[in-house]
Amino acid sequence: MSLSMDPEAMRRIGYRTIDMLVSELGDHDAPVIRRAAPEELARRFGGPPPEEPEGFERQLERLREDVLPFMARSFHPGFFGFVPSSGTWPGALGDLIASALNVHAGAWMVGAGPSQLEVEVLDWFKDWVGLPPEAGGILVSGGSVANMTALACAREQTVGAMCDEVVAYVADQAHSSVPRAARVLGFRPDQVRVLPVDASFRMVPRMLEAALDADARAGRYPLFVSANGGATSTGAVDPLSEIAAICHERGVWMHVDAAYGGFATLTARGRAALDGMSLADSITLDPHKWLYQPYECGCVLVRDGRALPAAFAMTPDYLRDARALAGEVNFADHGLQLTRTARAFKLWLSIRALGLRAFREAIDGALDLAHAAAERIERSETLELMAPPSLGIVCFRRRADEEVNARLVAALEATGFALVTSTRLRGRYAIRMCVLNHTTRAEHVDRTLDFLETFDVGRAPRAAPEYPLHAEAGQTWPATLPALATGPRPDWHALRELPLFAELSDGEAADAATLAELRDADPSETIVRQWEISRDFYVLLDGAVDVFVDDRRVRELHRGDMFGEIAALEWAHGYGYPRTASVVATEATRLVVFPDGAVNELVRRLPAVGRRVRATLNDRLTHDAG
Repeated sequence: MSLSMDPEAMRRIGYRTIDMLVSELGDHDAPVIRRAAPEELARRFGGPPPEEPEGFERQLERLREDVLPFMARSFHPGFFGFVPSSGTWPGALGDLIASALNVHAGAWMVGAGPSQLEVEVLDWFKDWVGLPPEAGGILVSGGSVANMTALACAREQTVGAMCDEVVAYVADQAHSSVPRAARVLGFRPDQVRVLPVDASFRMVPRMLEAALDADARAGRYPLFVSANGGATSTGAVDPLSEIAAICHERGVWMHVDAAYGGFATLTARGRAALDGMSLADSITLDPHKWLYQPYECGCVLVRDGRALPAAFAMTPDYLRDARALAGEVNFADHGLQLTRTARAFKLWLSIRALGLRAFREAIDGALDLAHAAAERIERSETLELMAPPSLGIVCFRRRADEEVNARLVAALEATGFALVTSTRLRGRYAIRMCVLNHTTRAEHVDRTLDFLETFDVGRAPRAAPEYPLHAEAGQTWPATLPALATGPRPDWHALRELPLFAELSDGEAADAATLAELRDADPSETIVRQWEISRDFYVLLDGAVDVFVDDRRVRELHRGDMFGEIAALEWAHGYGYPRTASVVATEATRLVVFPDGAVNELVRRLPAVGRRVRATLNDRLTHDAG
């Protein structure tokens, strides 16, 4: 018995496999997505692996019958969910070649040709985004690893080993992989600043500038700013040129997460939208999104090409024979992976085989379709835009409550001809339509909008799932244990008299009181200072306070009002906002205070309180961020 196969058998099953794949790719009548319960799939599988051969053809049929029907068909023209990727056939064949020959693209010694191919592809990317020839880069598995690689590179290049003083900055529309990378690399909750965005969901330069300067004055080290080159929720592009000027003036590393949106730079409209990306110190790109490559394929580019090997290169004794000589590149020295496949094959083959113009036209076509969809929504009496359309993403909703919109999304999925997904913008449910596939045509967009505009929701099953906070990243890390209240506890009867706690039962109010303490503030006392790092949450029991944003008085609060919720609630991975406003007592004031971390426990235990706190949070972010 051998693991090798004779050439004729290889050809026979290869032809069968290719025929099956071509048939699957061409079947646009199949549902765009089909789910399955674990119990159903368990019935189709199970048992030990066979001791004797069962034949490849039979297993291919089982894949087609029992596996492939139960997945999303991201190549379907009606797939508008999750920033889709419809690959190219030459790209898929590039992966086949790399897998069949088991190509190792980690060291020049064992993969000179594949390494040179990657160098060429990276040179194309550098030219497209406007980085200089001396920039460096590496192909990775996707945007998550690219963002982590960029943050690690910035830290190693700037300060070396992790230290307590460094701080990273993100907008609250940052992809969840950025705070995840920070957590993995050892950034504590007080070492990441989450900044509110403006009405168009873009980072606010003046807020970034103020946060950087406040940390510098406090003896911290502003290290890394991650700006969006196409936010995942809305497609929003941060004001990159302004952010670059702020960062460069202060010696802060500027990263642009352009995972899906960056390749729009191949078009005139995309280049204009991404103006300033070329000023970045590092850039994340995902060819497996808007460059139509099969998964997995991400990329990180770094302005100073020496920074990647300086951060990652290691040469143990067992790899000394594979050390790179003059002019050679060992990509294992530029990132996290030692053994790595040849991701450049699919890129090089598909771009050279199909021509760059075809990719430009596909991206331009997607931009046209998204623009047309937004125009139609603006004309509609039934639908409304939730955010300015940007880089292929259109966020909108039916003019109805959250449950109606959630049921619409579920009902559309049930039709099988299209899939949209949802997000949450300023706490409001939004339908998210990502128009990126090169297979999509106007009729697919129109048919989807027709359905969402006219479908009788009363016929749809109920579907109103719970969603996390306002940010794209959401709550994905259990809150740290709350600080223990050390002052006198509030009387739970007094809590019940405040609007925030009015709906609670006696037992719930008593439970809330165990998390809180009473504090007093004198007239003119600053209770909270803008940009400081603290997590206490306050409710006024008596007295009054003024709230200031950048020395501008924005509101006066009285008995029963709350403040501090923006910084108190976790955004993602334990990270949160700094204080976005200062609060000063205008008279003798008594406060109910939930110490650091307690508010997360409060909203977890008491959903009615959580709804009120989050509604206030989203309203203030909307009106105070500018």
